[in-house]
Amino acid sequence: MIRLLALCILILPLRLGAEEAEPPMTIERMTQIVLALDPGAALGGAGFELTIDDVPVVIVTDINANRMRAMVPIRGVDGLTFDEMQRLMQANFDSALDARYAIAQGRLWGVFIHPFAELERDQLISGIAQTVNIARSYGTLYSSGVGQFGAGDSGRLQQRLIEDLLERGQDI
Repeated sequence: MIRLLALCILILPLRLGAEEAEPPMTIERMTQIVLALDPGAALGGAGFELTIDDVPVVIVTDINANRMRAMVPIRGVDGLTFDEMQRLMQANFDSALDARYAIAQGRLWGVFIHPFAELERDQLISGIAQTVNIARSYGTLYSSGVGQFGAGDSGRLQQRLIEDLLERGQDI
């Protein structure tokens, strides 16, 4: 046990130094990333408006609070049923992953929220993609497209749909 601990103490600093950490996120760096994703993005102060696969995305930052959020409007909340709300909450648990469904200002949104300074390039890009995916899959899979947390309800609900459709097609 002592030998293993000593080996870890010797190797850990070597591993940590092997990978160069990304610099903290800045508005300038985020601007470069956003423009790489959508050269036609609108930049204004601490916010951005861009389009990914015909889906509008709004990014709002607050440097003082060290927060950012990418948001995609999905629909108005009028007419959302209890079953739909329950499905949204199930998806937030297991299939939306880093993105989330949220309600604000009378709208249902797809959102990705993260500390600003600690945000890495790939996290930002993945978060935007996941947010677009949950907006696009609203009403069907409710999925960020990255995978699923296996202990939730979405996998079972999706499997039930497959079984129902297979049963409908048995007589053909």
